[in-house]
Amino acid sequence: MEQEGVELSSPSLTAREKLVAQLSQQGITDPRVLAAVAHVPRERFLPEALRDRAYENVALPIAEEQTISQPYIVGAMGQALGLTGTETVLEIGTGSGYGAAILAELAAKVISVELRFELAAAAAERLRGLNYRSVSVVLGDGSVGWPLGAPYDAISVTACAPEVPPVLLRQLSNRGRLVAPIGSQKEQHLILVERRETHFHARNLGPVRFVPLLGAAGFRLLDRSRRN
Repeated sequence: MEQEGVELSSPSLTAREKLVAQLSQQGITDPRVLAAVAHVPRERFLPEALRDRAYENVALPIAEEQTISQPYIVGAMGQALGLTGTETVLEIGTGSGYGAAILAELAAKVISVELRFELAAAAAERLRGLNYRSVSVVLGDGSVGWPLGAPYDAISVTACAPEVPPVLLRQLSNRGRLVAPIGSQKEQHLILVERRETHFHARNLGPVRFVPLLGAAGFRLLDRSRRN
């Protein structure tokens, strides 16, 4: 699909502007999501050696064998949640903090749960440095959510679970939305779930690829000492 008036190869566009134009061609049409991608400095969430690749539309490795998600996927998840700026959002899997920063541009409050201490501490410091005061990074098993802040208007799960964790669905407010990659570590689909009172309606948004969600309601935590 072509977008009138935009040429991705134009030398007058910055790398960030070219990325936004590419996302709009790929179906990210929510202007608030595109503005968030344009505003958040993705290079600040990457290891220094990879910062020159910050505006490539690909997932990139970070610490702890994790990745920073592809901008298209971050945009697609944000768009699926349909945020207007007044919501409280729960994010499962902070990682680098990039997804939390995008959500902070779209919602009123973000609680982001991270299992790994090093990632949580680094992301919290990074987000503070960028003045994202509406984001709280907490350490815990995100597969079971964060009941202390429930109910949530939206929940974004940034790692693949074998099924939508029922415990997360219970933390959604009425008419709340949850988006999560669901499946095996080999085959996954992005699923959007909308709550209507006690009923939940799911929709498949297409194939994706995420790292596994570890925890009580995700894939079993691996005992590193017994891997070999």
